[in-house]
Amino acid sequence: MRFCIILVSPARPENVGAAARAMKTMGFAELRIVDSLAHQQPAARWVAHGSGDILDGAVTFPSLSAALHDVDFTIATTARSRAHFHYFCTPPELGGMLEEKRRWINRAALVFGREDSGLTNDELALADILTGVPMQADYPSLNLGQAVMVYCYQLASLVQSAAPAVAEAQPGQLAALRQRVDRLLVSLQVADDEKLRDWLQQRLGWLEQRDTAMLHTLLHDAEKALAEKDSEK
Repeated sequence: MRFCIILVSPARPENVGAAARAMKTMGFAELRIVDSLAHQQPAARWVAHGSGDILDGAVTFPSLSAALHDVDFTIATTARSRAHFHYFCTPPELGGMLEEKRRWINRAALVFGREDSGLTNDELALADILTGVPMQADYPSLNLGQAVMVYCYQLASLVQSAAPAVAEAQPGQLAALRQRVDRLLVSLQVADDEKLRDWLQQRLGWLEQRDTAMLHTLLHDAEKALAEKDSEK
């Protein structure tokens, strides 16, 4: 599994430098930045302290959707109390989940939001899984560099150890599954049920490979049955 870190509209170059330093320390190399040139400012390199190659190799994108163009599995970080979505995993839980998914997912991304406002609901909707760091303080506060370090430390074993043999890896399995689910909801005339649609879309990211394959089979059978029913009309 190839793994990239995505920073969405970071405002402070020092935070980007700290994120790059955390990445380099834990073995991560690929940085993508959305709608910001903060990584090009001198302050970013001062804080990066030996991680300038991460900054030099950073690729910029105009939007999060563009940055995710080749990503098979997206993890978005957010604060539990602010999110419209309800299915979270902690950093340790995320590590276990990705250990299974590395057998059939080619590229994953971990997305961090703006320092002051995080990710928008539209951006969160692009994720397969949401994750947050449990806090003891009444007012949770982790700056961007600290947050990147927490996750890079937790997930370091995924990039430092040899990947297991990948069996039947097919890029885009989850994306295709989401599209099929959306089409089925339209066919069943329940696409306007926002609660149902959100629940389905949020839960799909938790599926393991066998579950994903079985659901593809079920949806294929449902699509076939609906098509035959329509042809009889």
